[in-house]
Amino acid sequence: MFERYTEKARRVIFFGRYEASQFGSSYIETEHLLLGILREDKALANRLLRPLGAMDAIRTEIAKHSTTGKKVSTSVDLPVSNECKRVLSYAAEEAQALNHKDIAVEHLLLGLLREEKCFAAELLHRHGVQLSSAREKILHASSGLSGAPTTTTGGYAVTLADFGRSLTQQASDGFLPPLVGRERELERVIQVLCRLTCNSPVLVGEPGIGKKSIVNGLAHRIANGNIPASLENSSLTSLDMAVIASGTRSRVRFEENLEHILSQIMAGDGFLFFVNGLHSFAETQHFLSIVNVLKPALLSGSILCITTATRTEYAKTIQAAPWLEQVFTVVEVRPPTEKEAVTVLRGIKKRFEEFHGVIYTDEALQYAVFHASSYFPNRHLPEKAVDLIDEAAVLVKLRVKLPNQVIEVQKRIKFIQYRHDNAIGNHEFEKARFYSDELRKEQENLKSLKGEYKIDESKQITVTREHIEHIVGERTGIAMEALRKSHASENPHGQDSK
Repeated sequence: MFERYTEKARRVIFFGRYEASQFGSSYIETEHLLLGILREDKALANRLLRPLGAMDAIRTEIAKHSTTGKKVSTSVDLPVSNECKRVLSYAAEEAQALNHKDIAVEHLLLGLLREEKCFAAELLHRHGVQLSSAREKILHASSGLSGAPTTTTGGYAVTLADFGRSLTQQASDGFLPPLVGRERELERVIQVLCRLTCNSPVLVGEPGIGKKSIVNGLAHRIANGNIPASLENSSLTSLDMAVIASGTRSRVRFEENLEHILSQIMAGDGFLFFVNGLHSFAETQHFLSIVNVLKPALLSGSILCITTATRTEYAKTIQAAPWLEQVFTVVEVRPPTEKEAVTVLRGIKKRFEEFHGVIYTDEALQYAVFHASSYFPNRHLPEKAVDLIDEAAVLVKLRVKLPNQVIEVQKRIKFIQYRHDNAIGNHEFEKARFYSDELRKEQENLKSLKGEYKIDESKQITVTREHIEHIVGERTGIAMEALRKSHASENPHGQDSK
């Protein structure tokens, strides 16, 4: 299996097995491979990781989140997890794409970054290592070492995924919030996408009213297959034009590979991409150098794009680049009413409750909308009300002080649950049973600690109207009592003001 691996890459696998055995793991996981890379190739790690000390920080984070079981003998041949198998496969692809005969340590690192939902990739992202920038540094280093002339691509077959992220995949994985309301606008977007001409929608409306939520809603519809036949093979990728245009190297790399990218798109079925901001198509010379290559495909309707704009931005952009009016059809997104905004908050509150570990009273949601409308006229619903409930939850959590031991066990439980669910998703049922046992042990440990510190689980952390008003008071300088008196007769939707 490891015949094509360099000696250093083989040692990475050996060190990964050693790390797994020291943690008492039954499998070699992605974080164990990452520790193997940090052990074996400190020069590579120092080139990519910033700041100094990041390697030690990564090891500490892995130790915190890992379950420390009984150490396994290093003579035991531990299997690699399914995630790691994919990483090794990606590493082989990276080596092949770079025309490298052998699979080296840097290819293993790129493989980890390509398995973007794994724990090792999350740690690398947190410490500033991204797939595209890591590739560029590795390409530059390998070109310089080989004495070959440096090229931007280094022979690597770049795809649009290198410059964006798949919203369809994120929706499938549960990382995108569901769309609440806005069904009319979403249906209109789908209608435009199914047209023969002018089949790219531009969502026009004020900031904060939920334009990107509609795009997320489309990603969910595509992931669930709840779309017309003409879009059933579609995927939706978010492309950050600002990131591409901001750096000369990434921009040139994008432009040099755009013909290949476009041919790949045209050969596929129903590819659409999202650009946040219509002005990106006409703003600067750097943007235009990219747009000029995309323009023919957009005008012909061969590729579909969804974008956004405020009314002012739309008028200015169309004036600067009139051809965009032939590409994009306007979908008006009106501000929601207060009643509609409350419905949105009710629909999304579960996500915030799970994140913060709180519950919201319905009165808190209603007053978040009511006070947001009354005191923040320069912002728009529902975003300004969402902002209030988010910060109110932080306020409540900060008032509850849990012992560090309890916090650390809660973190471990969360991580073990992630591992357990991931193992089931990968059909590694023996591994899932192992994590199920570990989960039970940590939950018993947590129960014991809560008893020791007299923490009453029956008392839920609740976000109330008072917490919302506290945040409003902090931001406006108006005392809570004054807030109540001034609105004693203006209750939202007939809410009793006690």
